[in-house]
Amino acid sequence: NLIDRFYDIDSGNIFLDNIDIRDIKLKSLRKQIAIMQQENYLFSTSIMRNLQYGTNITEREVIKICKKLKVHDWIMGLENAYDTKLNGNGKNLSDGERQVLCYIRTIISNPKILILDEATSSVDTRTEVLIQKGMEKLMEGRTSFVIAHRLSTIRDANTIIVMKDGDIVEIGNHDELLEKGGFYASLYQSQFEGSEI
Repeated sequence: NLIDRFYDIDSGNIFLDNIDIRDIKLKSLRKQIAIMQQENYLFSTSIMRNLQYGTNITEREVIKICKKLKVHDWIMGLENAYDTKLNGNGKNLSDGERQVLCYIRTIISNPKILILDEATSSVDTRTEVLIQKGMEKLMEGRTSFVIAHRLSTIRDANTIIVMKDGDIVEIGNHDELLEKGGFYASLYQSQFEGSEI
C-alpha cells in the first residue's frame, strides 16, 4: 500500500532510483508497478483477452510468455485453449488455475516493480514449482517483492525480511537465516521437516 501510494507515509522516505515516491506523479508511479494479490479478478471473456488486458501485447507474445512460464501446455489442454471463455470470474476453472492466469497477466504487464502478495497460495505445489522456474528469468532486471507464508516461494530471494506480529524480527538471505537458528529457521523446519527441498 505504501509503495503504490494507496497511503502516504507519516514519516521517513521511500525512494525509487533515488527519487522520493512523493515526487513522482501518481499515474507514472503506478504504471510501473504490478501487484498480484491472493484474490484477483478475471473477466467474462476468453483466456487470451484476459491475459492481454491493459496492454498492447500480441497473441504471439502472450503465447511466448506462457511457454516461458511452462503453462502453455496446460492452456492448450483446455477445451478451446486460449479461446476458452471464462464465466463469472473464471468459475469454470479451479482456484489454482484462476490464480495462475492472474499471475501470467501480471507478468505480461511487464512492470519495473513486481509485488506478489501470497500470489501462489492457491496453486498446488507442482504448479508453484513450474511457475517459479519460469519466473527466474522473468524477474531479471526488475525489483520484486514477494510476500509469502510458503517459504519455498521466497527461498532464493536476495533479502528476506521476517515479520512476526507486525514487527520485523530477522533480515538476511535464506542461508544466513537458517544459520541464525531463529524464527525463520523454526518456520522452515516446520514446513519442510522430513522432505528434501
